[in-house]
Amino acid sequence: MAVLNETLSTDASQIASAIPEMGEIITIVLILVGAYLIVKIADFLLRRISESAGRYRITVTMVIPLLKIIVYVSAVYFIILTIFDPGLPELALFSGLFGAAIGFGLKDIFADIIGGIVIAFERPYQIGDKIEVSGTYGEVTDIGLRATRVVTPDDSVVSIPNYAIFQEATASQNAGKTEMMVTIDIFIDPRSDADLAMDILKDALITSKYVYISSTRPYTVLMQDFPFYRRIRARGYVNDLRSEFEFRSEVTRRAWGELIRQGISPPPPGHVVPNKMEE
Repeated sequence: MAVLNETLSTDASQIASAIPEMGEIITIVLILVGAYLIVKIADFLLRRISESAGRYRITVTMVIPLLKIIVYVSAVYFIILTIFDPGLPELALFSGLFGAAIGFGLKDIFADIIGGIVIAFERPYQIGDKIEVSGTYGEVTDIGLRATRVVTPDDSVVSIPNYAIFQEATASQNAGKTEMMVTIDIFIDPRSDADLAMDILKDALITSKYVYISSTRPYTVLMQDFPFYRRIRARGYVNDLRSEFEFRSEVTRRAWGELIRQGISPPPPGHVVPNKMEE
C-alpha cells in the first residue's frame, strides 16, 4: 500500500508540474501573439516585395509557407520549454498526451500540418501557381499549416486541406513560373479555308499584348478535321498567368472578327462542338 501511495503521489506530482502557472500562461500567450504578428507582418512585406519582383514574383512568395512553418514550430518549441524542463520524464509525459490527443481527434489536423510541411519543402505547387486539385482550378493565394487557399476564376475562395496532397493528383499549370501556356480553340465550318484560318489565329496570338514568346516559350497553331467541323488550336504563353483569361478572350475576339471579315463561319447549326477537346 505504501508503494502504491508513493506511486500515486509521484504521478500526481508530475501532472501538477505539467499544469502551467499564471506567469507561464502569460508567456505562452505572448509567444503565440508574437508568432502570429511575425507571420502576418512578414507575409505582408513579402507579398509587397513579390509584386515588384517581376519574373521572380513566385520565387519570393514561396518563402512565405516556409517562414510560417519555421515561426510556428519555433513557437511550439518555446512553449514546451516554458511548461516543461526538457527532462526525459516530462518529455515522455508530453509525448503520451500528444499521442493521445492525435488518437482522439487531432489526427486530421496533424495530417494537414504534415501535408503543409511536405508542400513547403517539396513544392508541388507554390503561392501564385495555377493548380487543379480535387476538381478545383484556380490560383494559389496562401499555403497555411492546415489548408491551401485557391481563388477560382469566378473569384470564389476554396480552402483545400493540405492532406489532399497525399490522396489527390495535383496539376500545376506553370510549375513556379510567371508565364503559363494557354490553349485556345476555334471551331470553323469544315468547308472553310483552314490555312487562312490558321494564319488569322496565329496573327491574333503573336500580336497580343499578353503573349510571351521566346526560344524556350514557343507558340504553335494546329488544325484537325472532325466530321462536322474543323478545330484550329493555338498554344502560346501568357506573360503573367494572372492574365490567362484576358489573353484567351482577346485572342479569340480578334481572331473571330477577322475570320468573319474573310467569310469564314462557325460550324453549321445543330452540330455541338465539345467544351474540352482531347489532346
